[in-house]
Amino acid sequence: MTEREILTAGLSELQIDSPQAVDKLLEFSAQLLEKNKVMNLTAVTDPLEVVTRHFLDCAVLSEYAAGQQQAIDIGCGAGFPGIPLALLTDVEFLLLDSLKKRILWLSEMIEALAIPNARAVHARAEEYGHREEFDLAVSRAVARLNILTELSLPFVKLGGRFIAMKADGCETEVEEAKQAITSLGGELEEVRTYTVPQTELRRCLVIVHKVHQTPKDYPRRFAKISTRPL
Repeated sequence: MTEREILTAGLSELQIDSPQAVDKLLEFSAQLLEKNKVMNLTAVTDPLEVVTRHFLDCAVLSEYAAGQQQAIDIGCGAGFPGIPLALLTDVEFLLLDSLKKRILWLSEMIEALAIPNARAVHARAEEYGHREEFDLAVSRAVARLNILTELSLPFVKLGGRFIAMKADGCETEVEEAKQAITSLGGELEEVRTYTVPQTELRRCLVIVHKVHQTPKDYPRRFAKISTRPL
């Protein structure tokens, strides 16, 4: 099967029908792999695996993003999951990363692909501000969950969600993060294990519901977050 066929079939499994998004995702893949020759953006260099391990994995979150207004992708890296979700939904996505050259490239891609509901911002999560402005915060394999929760949950509105994308078998990490989740105003809603469409790859979504405001002392400076995690 071609990349287009796999992507279309995978999105169909998720009940997503968006030919325009397919076109733009495939163009994004081509640009990503070309840029990856001179900039370290992804360890995935097979175009078919870009479709499955990046696009279809991220697309699983579409059902949680749909219907929301504002979302933030913490530590977006090469644009995952923010770019696929912006293309597959109408949600306004802010992609945040601390590496300026990645953000400059993503900004170029957002303009070139005409993605009006996405913008990329260069900043560290713990310094960015904008507390409790987003309906949804998402993050993919950035840090251990207790650290990631402190970086992400302060952005989420009361009643919103933080969703961390994790590898299968993340139970120990979830248990380790329970105190941080509670301290930061969250409640563990669900740990969902799923299979990435068109693959046998098992992954997890850790879904946290924001039930209280995050205390103003958080997030702390990253040095303290990393050396003394909650």
